[in-house]
Amino acid sequence: METLQMTSTKEVLVRFNEVDSMSIVWHGNYVKYLEDGREDFGQKFGLSYIHIQKAGYLAPIVDLKIQYKKSLYYGDSVLVETTFVETETAKLFFKYRLISPTNSKVLCTATTTQVFLDTKGILQLTLPDFVQNWKKKWFA
Repeated sequence: METLQMTSTKEVLVRFNEVDSMSIVWHGNYVKYLEDGREDFGQKFGLSYIHIQKAGYLAPIVDLKIQYKKSLYYGDSVLVETTFVETETAKLFFKYRLISPTNSKVLCTATTTQVFLDTKGILQLTLPDFVQNWKKKWFA
């Protein structure tokens, strides 16, 4: 069976407060770029944190993997490519590529996994109805 995927791309400018004394982006700030990508994806495809919260759920990240390939510097621009990968489990799985808009080189790759909790903090073992309906809308 083919895995279904959807992708959004957002351009982000490296800000002064994200770099260290060598003008290189501090490694922890890449997580912010992933968040920018997820928020962009959610806004474009109707799966934002607000949508999740209005449905009565939370979606914390439980796994994060990052591979740094080339440094980003103050003033650089980066394309954050965020790809939703469909799974049969009660999780949201995203793949990321941070790409230089000037030469198309991949600067960083990453993945995140999010689970669903109800508003009492109880882990949901089945995919919530609102996500099943969302998948039907986009993958039908």
